[in-house]
Amino acid sequence: MNAKLNVFALSGSAAIISALSMLVLGIFGNIGIYTGAVEMMRQWHMFFSLAPLGIITGMLEAAVISFVIIYLFGWIYNKLA
Repeated sequence: MNAKLNVFALSGSAAIISALSMLVLGIFGNIGIYTGAVEMMRQWHMFFSLAPLGIITGMLEAAVISFVIIYLFGWIYNKLA
């Protein structure tokens, strides 16, 4: 049995989840919930802030980073499987 991953689907879904997570953190940060997690995201992500444009750019940044990392992981998995 040959277990190959659909790398594009896997990395696309990871990118969507990452972007939605950043959106939720941006919304929660603006209403004062999970301020510790919001502060960590500000430190770790170059473009994330609580301004609407900062939330959107943080979502894009998280989506791109997640897509690339998970794509590479899936590609390596398929090569080794």
